Amino acid sequence: MKYNLVYITASDLEEARKIGRELVASRLAACVNIIDNMNSFYWWEGEIQDDREVVLIAKTRETLVPEVIDKVKSMHSYSCPCVVSLPILAGNPDFLQWIETETDHEVTS
Repeated sequence: MKYNLVYITASDLEEARKIGRELVASRLAACVNIIDNMNSFYWWEGEIQDDREVVLIAKTRETLVPEVIDKVKSMHSYSCPCVVSLPILAGNPDFLQWIETETDHEVTS
């Protein structure tokens, strides 16, 4: 099984918490970390923007990444949200197994 970290930015803490909770509740992610008050510089509509954003880092199975992307896009306030997936190349086998278990749609809460 392959696992990924999905890096997501959100406009504010409320939006990040809403998205993060839904990803975990729907078992698309085993865990979502939220890092508040990140400063972002980026090009948007021909101008450099300087904004505060919130980072989400979701831990999931590689096979669930397309569903994570779809879910985030359906809930996000941005017309083009940052949702990028990075492979986990190695890690604590027990932790990786935990991701496997907690993203199993057959598991009941």
